[in-house]
Amino acid sequence: MKSLTSYLQADPTEWLLEKNNPSVRYIVLRDLLGKPETDAEVIQTKQDIMRTGVVPAILEKQKQKGYWEEPDRFYSAKYKGTVWQLLILAELWADRDDDRIRNACEFILGSSQYAESGGFAYSRSMKHGGGRRSEVIPCLTGNMVFSLIRLGYLNDPRLQRGIEWITTYQRFDDKIVQAPTGGPYDRLKTGCFSRHSCHMGAAKAMKALAEI
Repeated sequence: MKSLTSYLQADPTEWLLEKNNPSVRYIVLRDLLGKPETDAEVIQTKQDIMRTGVVPAILEKQKQKGYWEEPDRFYSAKYKGTVWQLLILAELWADRDDDRIRNACEFILGSSQYAESGGFAYSRSMKHGGGRRSEVIPCLTGNMVFSLIRLGYLNDPRLQRGIEWITTYQRFDDKIVQAPTGGPYDRLKTGCFSRHSCHMGAAKAMKALAEI
């Protein structure tokens, strides 16, 4: 079996291991070089993620209650609102045990998730709290389920409801004659769930499920 570098014109490993991007360095050490999580270099690099580069820069702008920008614009404040920051933090392997990360996760669960179905909405219900039923969308649900799984919430019952929303409602078909009805399909029939399934929703759903 050929090595990864045999397919390349040059070996990029040294460049990928540069310490100015600890998130990339961590993945290379773990997934390309096969070092275990208990390895001293891996442990140090994970600590560096919270000290160097993009992750601490994002966390520096976080408000005390766990959100970024304005609390009710967690989605619409593109791309500085809370859902976007949480997604990046998850993708960069921020420390799931850090209090700031936990606060951000709890804020999103309390503000964006519609508890009854488990999906995530782009605005908060002023009457009931949590996400608005009519504004649950598949791409946001996929992104938040992915982020929360990576940040340590896989076994949380609230996150399990999010997974259940994906497995119950997410469509992966395209240009069907008769789109399904009921549930979220009727509310989103002109966009996310029209005859053409939203490609972004499908991709984000698969990304979330792959993280399990």
